[in-house]
Amino acid sequence: MADETALKDFPSLFSLKGKVAVVTGGSRGLGLNAASAFLQAGCAQVFITSRKASACDSAVAQLNKLPNLQPGARAISVPADSSTLSGIESLVAQVSQHTDHVDILMANAGATWGAPFDTHPDAAFQKVMDLNVKGVFLCIQKFAPLLQKRATLEDPSRVIITASTAGLGTASLGQAATFGYSASKAAVIHLGRNLAVDLGPRHILVNSICPGFFPTKMANGLLEMTGGLEKHAARNPSRRLGRPEDIAGVVVYLASRAGAHVNGAAIEIDGGSLWNNGEFTLPPDSKL
Repeated sequence: MADETALKDFPSLFSLKGKVAVVTGGSRGLGLNAASAFLQAGCAQVFITSRKASACDSAVAQLNKLPNLQPGARAISVPADSSTLSGIESLVAQVSQHTDHVDILMANAGATWGAPFDTHPDAAFQKVMDLNVKGVFLCIQKFAPLLQKRATLEDPSRVIITASTAGLGTASLGQAATFGYSASKAAVIHLGRNLAVDLGPRHILVNSICPGFFPTKMANGLLEMTGGLEKHAARNPSRRLGRPEDIAGVVVYLASRAGAHVNGAAIEIDGGSLWNNGEFTLPPDSKL
């Protein structure tokens, strides 16, 4: 009988040593949190992309100052517009100048728009859908040859899509309604499931993460408009909002050997708020 206590090389279970990662929308917020995690977990190269070259350069400078990187490991700036086919093709070309393969693609770039139902702009809805859904599909499609290059049954490549709990329940409604954002995140979660089945035989695993509220540039305006950070933390079953380490832990898990048999999943990172049914409950010692 096999020894059920034996685990193959447990110390390296969460290691990303030598891996190559690309993070779209990686110059700030959750994308930068994830890029930092990939680099500190052992990646040899982490490519940071967003529309603004200066933002990519600034993020890369911060990342390359981290103290506990593998020898020779570095972040690389590759600015591009992930909402258009030409921008994605430019991104793939830039990455290909440095490497002939990619092990981890984090499709994180996204946009939102808040406006009431009756005046919700057509152009805004289209912009959100183009980046959050079509852009994700095209990015995965164009990176697929690089993702397949070194992928094997025992060591598959990974795609991580940044979705949202807004795609699993209702998002912001009323004056700051985010109809396009919520619809786009529901769509991209299901896109990820379809791609997981289609690309799994090519040794490319596709999973989605579904963050709740994290204090980021993208979310802070909505957080303030709907009661502020303290109110949102108080109504969360875990009594706090998300932190960078919460994103880091999940993406390293999905990208490492620890997540090698996870495919088509949508992992909520929200402290349980999705299941709180919108109820605003205060802790006993609250002064709000």
